[in-house]
Amino acid sequence: MRKRLLAARRALEAETRARWDRALCDHVLAWQLQNKCDVLGVYWPLRDEPDLHPAYAELARRGVRLLLPVVVRRDAALEFAEWDIGEAMVKDAMGVAVPAELRMAPYPPALLVPCLGYNAHRYRLGYGGGFYDRTLAREPRPATVGVAYSITRADFPDDSHDVALDAVLTEAG
Repeated sequence: MRKRLLAARRALEAETRARWDRALCDHVLAWQLQNKCDVLGVYWPLRDEPDLHPAYAELARRGVRLLLPVVVRRDAALEFAEWDIGEAMVKDAMGVAVPAELRMAPYPPALLVPCLGYNAHRYRLGYGGGFYDRTLAREPRPATVGVAYSITRADFPDDSHDVALDAVLTEAG
């Protein structure tokens, strides 16, 4: 299923991807206004994930503190570092962009969570590393908003270790 979903995402035409990313940015910004979130864990897109950088720039303009996930150990929950738009970035051991100067921050009260896939019950399918599963199992649990393209909605069972997201945003809403 992961291979199929990755292939579907990769096959999106550039124009469609750009249009869908703009729509997703609008939905993320509307969600932030509605939920009055002033600290937000975001993600740096990889493997053809939706690119929300325009929304991040607007969120920063609004005064929202943005935090990026940092892998500290392969078997641990994610930690988070302060991130300012435009600052120098480096790739970590997992190939994910992180700020060159890590300024670790407390666990955020809300997270945007990239989804390789999602189901009707708001459970996400990731890449299989379990980083977000471990992160979402921590207390206090943050507000969670999955970010995905609607073409990645799939039928898969909910596993006992999975944590349902509070919402899933797609280009459609």
